[in-house]
Amino acid sequence: MLKKLVILLFAIAPIGAFAQELKLAYINTNQVFALMPEVKDADTKLAAKQEQIKKDLAAIEAEYNKKVEEFKASTIDPTPAVTADRQKQLEQLQERYQSYTQTSDTEFQQLRQSLLAPVQQKLQQAIKAVGDEQGYAFILEASALPYVGSKAVDVTPFVKTKLGIK
Repeated sequence: MLKKLVILLFAIAPIGAFAQELKLAYINTNQVFALMPEVKDADTKLAAKQEQIKKDLAAIEAEYNKKVEEFKASTIDPTPAVTADRQKQLEQLQERYQSYTQTSDTEFQQLRQSLLAPVQQKLQQAIKAVGDEQGYAFILEASALPYVGSKAVDVTPFVKTKLGIK
């Protein structure tokens, strides 16, 4: 029994020494990300794309409403063939609207990803550089931590400096 206890102590001792040397840090990536100038540029481009999508959808909707009004204003009693043709025209406009909505949503998400992915990568590289320079074992996301001890260091200012953000 004593032999097992001694072996256990020798096994645990290096873990305890390692834990004392472990340097931990945390960062608020959302705060840093929001301050990056590239994000503001991306937001401007995304807002312009969103505005264009809204205009295009409004044009399709206006065309649909115009057709509906034309059909209602017609004084001629429509034949079944004319009624079927009008319904088909309205259905085509509805399908075009739905198709454009789906396509534009996909395009918008792809544009967003293409604009923000390099910015996220730049942020990750800055975090890694700060971690390597200062010898941190881990840099954790502050918002995901329920408790931050007094020995953990906030590296947010260091990463901001690395990125040239004031």
